[in-house]
Amino acid sequence: MARLVLASNRVPAAADRGVKSGGLVSALGEVISGGLWFGWSGQVAKGAPTKAQLRRARGTVYATIDLTQEQYDRYYVGFANSTLWPLLHFRLGLMEFDRAQYEAYLSVNRAFAAALAPLIKPGDIVWVHDYHLIPLGGFLRELGITNKLAFFLHVPFVPPSMYSVLPKGSELLAALCAYDLVGVQTITDLRNLLDCVRELLGRPVDDMGRVQTNGHQARFGAFPIGIDSVGFARMAEESAAGADGKRLGESLGRRALVMGVDRLDYSKGLPNRFEGFARMLGRWPEWRSKVTYVQIAARSRDDVPQYRTIRRELDQMAGRINGRFGAIDWVPLRYLNRPVPRGTLAGYYRFARVGLVTPLRDGMNLVAKEYVAAQDPENPGILVLSRFAGAMHELGEALLVNPYDPDEIAEALDTALRLPLDERRERWRRMWDRIREDDAASWCRNFLTVLAA
Repeated sequence: MARLVLASNRVPAAADRGVKSGGLVSALGEVISGGLWFGWSGQVAKGAPTKAQLRRARGTVYATIDLTQEQYDRYYVGFANSTLWPLLHFRLGLMEFDRAQYEAYLSVNRAFAAALAPLIKPGDIVWVHDYHLIPLGGFLRELGITNKLAFFLHVPFVPPSMYSVLPKGSELLAALCAYDLVGVQTITDLRNLLDCVRELLGRPVDDMGRVQTNGHQARFGAFPIGIDSVGFARMAEESAAGADGKRLGESLGRRALVMGVDRLDYSKGLPNRFEGFARMLGRWPEWRSKVTYVQIAARSRDDVPQYRTIRRELDQMAGRINGRFGAIDWVPLRYLNRPVPRGTLAGYYRFARVGLVTPLRDGMNLVAKEYVAAQDPENPGILVLSRFAGAMHELGEALLVNPYDPDEIAEALDTALRLPLDERRERWRRMWDRIREDDAASWCRNFLTVLAA
């Protein structure tokens, strides 16, 4: 069996496996056993990256290189997260472009390729992940790597009318064509990406999503990412009965729990969500002192100015909401800015009468799937989900909302809290059947099967 080589911007530390909820780490953590995982160490050093440092844990080899401060500022904070991230999340007003940052993005990808290439063995399958490393495959090809190369984009993709504003954007589209297989989350993302290839690169795409470039064929497809739903359900049941779960239950008393878990990011729609909860309390005062909203938003990318801005905004909103509606024995909104272990979160989800997942735009959003998996089949909660999360294509039985409309969020919260048990069970059962079948293992298997073909 071929060895799997993963390449991602960040290689998870041992501690990350316990605190990350959703995302790349939880999706790939089980399929990489016996393979190699390559990427940035998370450390900033004085010297430029050259040779990768190797460590082995639980049967997997982790290969990492450091970044210099300049590379971190220009490649990671700059082009990756101040240009590509806002663009691909439909936030053109937040997008910044600097030619030096773009050149640093290419330079770091070249350095990654130079460090990774000596570690690749004949027969290895190389699977590159996410927007940080779009050019990596092309640089590996330049170094003589002829192995199967695949790429998966975890974030959304925009239509040509938006993507065309990116200077050098055609170069990145051409770089994607160096891979044998390029995967995205949804059919909508696939359509947008292929439209960009047709309109901005001027290259034809056949009915199978294949593009011919200088004798090389790249195939593009949609592969919605899943979770280990059965394992997460077991974790949630055990955690809810543990010390952390009991502590949460005792603090709630008989109040219903509304639960949100996100990275602290402007794409998650948290100000709109806070406002929606406040409007529910204002429009339906009977819920006051009967509902508690817990929002966990672990800080991320503090070096990006927009992230510091949204943190201040949310701190102020939480204070205003609690000051307006709170009582001596009730804090309406509990807002935490630190990561919580994934097992603990699983137990919290199981307590939640409502899972509130309302990003302004998301490639998939695995928190939505984790919330469904964590529910008690006999008394499940209801998922309130953004229409602009990739997960909505698989979780249509959720209460779908436009996250830009706080009143619609308020109305969905009120509806969710009033839904009878029979309807909650039926909605949950359909979503559970779907995520159990389309889990992380099947996502990986389907992707690699198409790559092999």
